[in-house]
Amino acid sequence: MLSSGVTLNEMYIDGIQRSGYSGAYIDDDLSQDIEVIDIISDELRMETMKGIRKIITTAQQSGKSANPVNISAQVERIVQELSGSRDVMVNILDLCSFDSYTYSHSLNVAVLSIVLGIAMNFSVGDLVALGCGALLHDIGKVFISKGIIQKAGPLTQEEFEQVKTHSRVGYDYIMAEYRLPPRNCRPILEHHERYDGSGYPAKKRGTEISLYGRITAVADVYDALISERPYRKALPPNEGVEYVMASAGTLFDPEAVNAFTKKIAPYPVGTSVALSNGWVGLVIRNYASYCLRPKVRVYQQDGVAVKPFEISLKDDFSYLNVTISGVA
Repeated sequence: MLSSGVTLNEMYIDGIQRSGYSGAYIDDDLSQDIEVIDIISDELRMETMKGIRKIITTAQQSGKSANPVNISAQVERIVQELSGSRDVMVNILDLCSFDSYTYSHSLNVAVLSIVLGIAMNFSVGDLVALGCGALLHDIGKVFISKGIIQKAGPLTQEEFEQVKTHSRVGYDYIMAEYRLPPRNCRPILEHHERYDGSGYPAKKRGTEISLYGRITAVADVYDALISERPYRKALPPNEGVEYVMASAGTLFDPEAVNAFTKKIAPYPVGTSVALSNGWVGLVIRNYASYCLRPKVRVYQQDGVAVKPFEISLKDDFSYLNVTISGVA
């Protein structure tokens, strides 16, 4: 979109955002050696999005395609790619899609759920089953009025009651038309159940909710929080992570949240962060199990530019009292 060497001014930034991009990596002297690892390949992303689009289009027509999408086969490919990089933490820009929110959210929730399953040592079979349900978790919204789903303001109680039917309707539809094993479909039914029993449709609590459902609930809420919606602005990843962490034991299963904090980077590689000692730096590496303690390349001290040097908030004893205070 822009040539090398172009100054990224406000006009260009506005144009990028209007095009649907939520972020971009900048290749400059400070960051040129940072390796950005795609969580899944562009080819697989596009193929899976095409499959989701076909499933949704078929559901909108209230029928089953003569050539149904092989959901399990697509999820198996995602599992293969993700399993090949089990130690990689998720940088949220790598999940961003520039297509319809419905399609990108479905894929993101599937990817995030599988990543959490990997952190919890799921077998390949369990990862595929979990991913199938997570990919299809919102299919029931196809049967809700688009005016309600895309409403910019608060929903009325009657509208909200209609929205709450999407879990059961979606579950029944996939079970009837695609004949997936019941365990694969539990995330469709249970992704709005909450650990404390405050969710829907059945107000299940704790382990009454399947483990697949508990994992998908975390992935669904996190991706929704960091995505731009008609009724609110997207939260930055660190605020989304903090919300999930704060909800462990109430809204979410503590085991699933623990896996989440090991695999999701609140400050993605390439993020400029302000430190509690007045320094500013660029995140150059994240560590599993230490999501708030990345490796940082410091380039400013107390407002003055300095020759860049690196510190690890996880390993360097001299900086154990230093924390990230926000995005710079």
